Amino acid sequence: MKIIVLSGSIAGSKTRSAARYTAEYLQEHYTEHETALIDLADYSMEFADGRNYLDYRGETGRLAQSIMESEVVLLGSPIYQASIPGVLKNVFDLLPDDALRDKVVGMFITAGSQRHNLIPEIQLKPILSYLKAHIVETYVFIEERSFQGSEIVDDDVRFRLQRLVDDALTLADVYARVREIKDEQYGF
Repeated sequence: MKIIVLSGSIAGSKTRSAARYTAEYLQEHYTEHETALIDLADYSMEFADGRNYLDYRGETGRLAQSIMESEVVLLGSPIYQASIPGVLKNVFDLLPDDALRDKVVGMFITAGSQRHNLIPEIQLKPILSYLKAHIVETYVFIEERSFQGSEIVDDDVRFRLQRLVDDALTLADVYARVREIKDEQYGF
């Protein structure tokens, strides 16, 4: 199974730290899967302009292709000014309408305060639904106080990130089996 851990910002360190922790957990406990950590801070992205995702070249094209080829996406996003970062929205805009069909997407969110805990519900989940993702219902919300510098110091946050990974992979296995059963019904 191809899994992407996406750090959806070009600034700050907390989302990047949570993404790194998540990718390390995957690589340590799910060695049979192919895991890639994609940090948008490492990419020079083009703005989405309505082209087919296959027409983008360079880093933008490789990012879009990686997402399209994945089976699970673990998406990290900070909340800035009660919204997701523009660079993350640009990633979604690069993709076709059904880009996440049959893919499982789990989210971990970093924010300065608890006041932003519903932003994933009102902004991210509708976008992911539109792109046809199977969304892990519970997401991990991480407040600034759970970090010391750029390191996660809250054991509960680490446990919830581990649980997010476990739940996402279990859900991906279940949906794969459901697709197999449906395909068998056609008999060709």
